[in-house]
Amino acid sequence: MGFQQTPAKTDAGLSLAAAPLWHQYRDEFPVTEHLIYLNHAAVAPLTKRAALAMQAYAEDALQFGSLHYDQWLDTYERLRIAVARLIGAQRGEIALMKNTSEGIATVAMGLDWRPGDRIVAFREEFPANFYPWKRLEANRCSIEWLSVRDPLEAIDLACTGAKLLAISFVQYLSGFRADLNAIGEICQRHGCFFFVDAIQGLGVFPLDVEAAHIDGLAADGHKWMLGPEGCGILYVRKQNQDAIFPREFGWTNVAGYNDYASRDMTLRPDAGRYECGTLNTIGCYGLLASIELLLEIGIDRIAPVVLALGDQLAEGAQRKGYAVLGDRELESRSGIVAVQKPGLDSRHIVHDLKQRGIVTAPRQGWVRLSPHFYISPEEIERVIDALP
Repeated sequence: MGFQQTPAKTDAGLSLAAAPLWHQYRDEFPVTEHLIYLNHAAVAPLTKRAALAMQAYAEDALQFGSLHYDQWLDTYERLRIAVARLIGAQRGEIALMKNTSEGIATVAMGLDWRPGDRIVAFREEFPANFYPWKRLEANRCSIEWLSVRDPLEAIDLACTGAKLLAISFVQYLSGFRADLNAIGEICQRHGCFFFVDAIQGLGVFPLDVEAAHIDGLAADGHKWMLGPEGCGILYVRKQNQDAIFPREFGWTNVAGYNDYASRDMTLRPDAGRYECGTLNTIGCYGLLASIELLLEIGIDRIAPVVLALGDQLAEGAQRKGYAVLGDRELESRSGIVAVQKPGLDSRHIVHDLKQRGIVTAPRQGWVRLSPHFYISPEEIERVIDALP
């Protein structure tokens, strides 16, 4: 049985600009006509703009093939610029990837590792930000494994003499949000490469790679950035690009890739050197549209709305006897809320909620809920009421 959406209403005379953020952009999310969607930490529904942009590209390719190839190239360029705006980077520091894993692997495999090099990593990480470093540990490096909840003093001590620190902006299960600026200051002081898996925070929380002294960052577009799957981004600080060799090598890694007769393997002078071959063109159209929407709204406006929805979920679940994973401390909470109740199987709860038009996810014995800004507080109350 699908979820029946109640039409949004505002007081008479209330301008759209003064309405709640979820109401202002409700039309961008047709998913609300069918579901209460609380699974943005997994795969987000597309925005209307992203879907229309991809449909327009598909129709053009259907009718005209590659006749308008110049528009495809322009879309790639506009996407790089939009991503740079989103994270406070330069356009030449952005590469377009298939996904977060490809971005992480590019850095992990591309750096020149020597026996005895040391990495600082975190036990709670999603596998994409765990396996590449673990693999290096097995081959030639040592890793100091910390918890994301360890104090900054422990991170400071671990970074002494370390070559790289890798951490997620927001943890996929607990929703713990790292203090990137503080960790970045530590890494900069120790000359330690600071790498961030940003997929669970980018699109919700402000992130400035300069303020946080981030050297490398990867994220896919299909979660909080509200774009399609299979299209992500990689940021590599300009001064570090010569130190990261593209191990995945194809025809577009080189500076003269437009000259098919050339055999000059000089790399592109920017982060484009990490783009190996043809890009996901239709995905780039969709991701560009979704990021431009986020930039139009303003991340600084989105963040407090998502935090408030997360707080509402956590408090409501606790009222019904659920435990909430982690402490929702003021500066480290996010839009991810994981709950469980003694005697209840999280998979059964997720299944039952789905039957009522509420989309969540089972994760390691927890029910994970992850609302975005377009969800209304009234819908959150319906979810709380629906929890067994």
